[in-house]
Amino acid sequence: MKLRDLNPGPGIGASAWHVEMDGHGLLMDAGTHPKHEGTAALPLYDMIRNRPVDTIAVTHCHHDHVGSLPVALRIFPRAHVMMTELSYFIVERVLHNSVNVMKRQAEEQGVAEYPLYSHREVDELAPLFQGYRYNREIEWGAFEKAARGLASPTLEFHDAGHALGSAGIMVRGRQETLFYTGDVCLHDQTLLKAARFGEVQADVMIMETTRGTRETPIGYSRAGEIEKLVDAIDAAFGRGGSVLIPTFALGRTQEMLATLALLMKEGRLREQPVFIGGLGRVFTEIYDLQSHRANRQHTSLQLNEALDLSVLDRDHAATIKLNKGRLFVMTAGMLTENTTAYELAKRMVAEPKHGIFFVGYADPETPGGRLKAATAGETFHFSDSAGDLAKRCDVRDLDFTAHANREALLELVGQVEPRTLILGHGDPEARAWFEEQIRIRWPKIKILQPQPGEEIEV
Repeated sequence: MKLRDLNPGPGIGASAWHVEMDGHGLLMDAGTHPKHEGTAALPLYDMIRNRPVDTIAVTHCHHDHVGSLPVALRIFPRAHVMMTELSYFIVERVLHNSVNVMKRQAEEQGVAEYPLYSHREVDELAPLFQGYRYNREIEWGAFEKAARGLASPTLEFHDAGHALGSAGIMVRGRQETLFYTGDVCLHDQTLLKAARFGEVQADVMIMETTRGTRETPIGYSRAGEIEKLVDAIDAAFGRGGSVLIPTFALGRTQEMLATLALLMKEGRLREQPVFIGGLGRVFTEIYDLQSHRANRQHTSLQLNEALDLSVLDRDHAATIKLNKGRLFVMTAGMLTENTTAYELAKRMVAEPKHGIFFVGYADPETPGGRLKAATAGETFHFSDSAGDLAKRCDVRDLDFTAHANREALLELVGQVEPRTLILGHGDPEARAWFEEQIRIRWPKIKILQPQPGEEIEV
């Protein structure tokens, strides 16, 4: 078995892994790097341009895992595309939104290479996408190769609990097995239940390491974070301010909406309209429509019925009144420039009565990351367009992660019992923590951290 990590950087970036097994080639994920622009955001496809790619298997529909799928298909036009049936309902909307974002960046930021693909190209490629149920073994090798006597390996999607449709991928060959975790959540969220990796075991495992630098505090619980959120919202409303919860459109938005809906139903928060982004509204409707297919809690909770949702665009965000205790759950979890969440935050940062409550990761180099890092009362650089702002509003960092805690991932290593463990999708410090801990607990496991584009044989 030969493997390449095609992520162009050493940390969390454009997820893409190339696997050669039994004469066949598999590309697992086709993401884009959130910190880079243009072709620099793409996986290192040139490294495998002359290698076999019979199938592209997608773990889930976040941009860092699926954002360059049309580019990959342009390079490998004969490849099949496989994903879970739940991702199948989402993927076209994600890719069309990517086109819109790239067009806006080309216009506003002068990124000449954008868009990397067009709406028409997404429409033309859509018939190639195939959705499959979890826990179904599927042959993925090319038919003509199988006809020449090359046995087709199989793959199977296992529910990863990270976002709607997310999956780990089990790949089985004639003699070896590979398990790729993708992004995984090993604890229950408000809506989605924990990953169902069952009794998965494999010779080789590729594992995400996102939270390797984050120790789970003693006494931490999701219920405790909900209590903190209720108290923070009540305090902001008591001051006559409004609340902004920056989120990602797929997954975190729906989890936070479900949390708010349950709190309102219990009478712990007053019922009121919730302002959301347009893409968040689209994915919320899919969460509602596909609730019967998902492994989730509160299966009868329909978010569009339980909440008074109102879509807010960027233009209105610049003028909407903020002195009436408004509640915003807006896409752009890192407060990326030129988004509705960014426009709201820009207006709220310097006002002590308002609250901005982060519920997930914000890269230190983004406006959200800089806001988090600034001390109360400090004047800090928010963005190039907004300049320096004073941090006077109530900023909190609440842990509603959809990634597995590092302690749970260590237990997963013990369950899978791989002969070889490959660490990826995490900063170098995070991967180093996992390597150190695994060497102590399971010294016989071979641990690899391949460099970008480096071919390894296992």
